[in-house]
Amino acid sequence: MTSLHRRTFIKQAGLSAAVLPFIVGLPSLALAAPARPRQRLVVVFSPNGTVPTAFWPDEAGRDFALKEILTPLAAHRERMLLLQGISNKVRGDGDGHMRGMSCLLTGIELLPGNIQGGGKSIPAGWASGISIDQEIRNFFQSQETTRTRFGSLEFGVGVQDRADPWTRMSYAGSGRPVAPISDPYQMHEKLYGQMKDRESLRSVLDPLKAELAKVRQMISAEDRRVLEEHEGLVRQLEREITTGADSALRVGPPDLDRGIADQNDNVPRLSRMQIDLLVNSFVNDMARVATLQYTKSVGGARMNWLDITDGHHGLSHEPDTDVLAQQKLIKINTWFAGEVRYLADRLAATAEPGGEGSMLDHTLIVWTNELGKGNSHTLDNIPFVMIGGGFGFEMGRALKFDKVPHNRLHLALAHGVGHRLASFGKVDLCSGGALGLG
Repeated sequence: MTSLHRRTFIKQAGLSAAVLPFIVGLPSLALAAPARPRQRLVVVFSPNGTVPTAFWPDEAGRDFALKEILTPLAAHRERMLLLQGISNKVRGDGDGHMRGMSCLLTGIELLPGNIQGGGKSIPAGWASGISIDQEIRNFFQSQETTRTRFGSLEFGVGVQDRADPWTRMSYAGSGRPVAPISDPYQMHEKLYGQMKDRESLRSVLDPLKAELAKVRQMISAEDRRVLEEHEGLVRQLEREITTGADSALRVGPPDLDRGIADQNDNVPRLSRMQIDLLVNSFVNDMARVATLQYTKSVGGARMNWLDITDGHHGLSHEPDTDVLAQQKLIKINTWFAGEVRYLADRLAATAEPGGEGSMLDHTLIVWTNELGKGNSHTLDNIPFVMIGGGFGFEMGRALKFDKVPHNRLHLALAHGVGHRLASFGKVDLCSGGALGLG
C-alpha cells in the first residue's frame, strides 16, 4: 500500500503518524509493503587522476585482468564492477580541478564566485546542486524503515581545514558544501559522545499507549502478538540507552590509538582509524551513506611512507615520458587501492546484523577521482570502481563506455535504492536515463 493510503488509514482511524512504524507490517491491516534488504553506499575519493595504462584492463567483459594499480583488490574481483569511459561533462566556470571535484557527485555547474583556479579559468564558487550521496541520504531519511541517526557520515583523511571547491565533493544543496571530518577523534566524539546525552532520550512508547491499545482492537490475535513483540523490543532498547552509553550499540566503539595528529606522515594510521569508525557506524546502523575523502583535489600530500618525497599533485603533472614519475604515481594509486581493499575486507568479514551474508553484500563501495589523468586535467574517463553488492548491479565485470555523462551513473545509483529520479544534476546530461548496470 502506498504512503498516501497509509496516511489515509491512520487519519480515518484517529491515529497519529508516530504509530505507523509499529503497524505498517501487520498483515491484517493490509499495510505491509515489500521490504527492501538493507542497503548502504560508501563513496571513496582519491585525487589527481590515475595512470590509465596501469589502471584499466585491456579487455572488457567478465574475463578482465587487473592491472597493477588494482591488484590489491584481486580478492574482490568477482564483486567488482569497473566502469571505463565515464565523463564529467559539466562545463562552465572554474578550472578542471574545481569542476572535477565539486561537480563529481553533483553533476551540475559551479555557482559564480571569486575563487580563481589555475590557468585561464573563470573564477567560480561552490556547486549549484545537491550531491548524489546526499540525495540518497535524504531518500533514506524520508522513510521510517531506512531512517538512521545521522543519515550520512563524511570522513576525511588528510583533508585539513582549507575550504574551497577543490576540497568539497559532498553538497547538501546549492552553495551548501558538506565538510568531511578529517580528525578521527572528532568523528569518534560525534558518533559516541552524544550517546551520553540523557536529556534527549525520551520514551517513544509512553505517548502512544492509548493509540496502540486502540490498534489492538483492530487486528488479529497473531498480529497482536507481533505488535507486542515490537513494543517489547523498543522498550528494551530504551532501557539499554538509558542505562549505559555503549550498551545500546550492537558493537562498542573501536579503540583508537592515542595522540595521532592530523599530519601528513600519519595518513596511513589515520586512514585505518577512519575506516574502522566507518564500519562500526554501519554495524550500529548510525548511517547508511558515507563518504571517505583522501586529501583533496590538487592534493599535495607527500607519501613518505612509500619512500616518495615528491608532492602528489606535482608528480601528477609530469609528462608520460617521465618514467620515474609514472612509477611513483602507480605506487601512490596502488596504495589507495590497498586502503579500499581494507574497507572491503572489513565489511566482508562482518556479518550483516540481523540479516544474511556479510555487510559487503549489502554495501556498495564506489571509488572515484576528480580527473581521468593528472597531467592533461581531463574530465573524461574518470575512474569509477565499484565493489560489493546491494544495488542489484551485475558485478564481476569490466565495462567500457564512450564518454557517457556521469549523471547517468548517479541516476543508476539512485534507482538502485528505489529512488526513481527522472534526472540528476544537469538535466540535459541525463539523456538516455540511468546507466544500465543490471
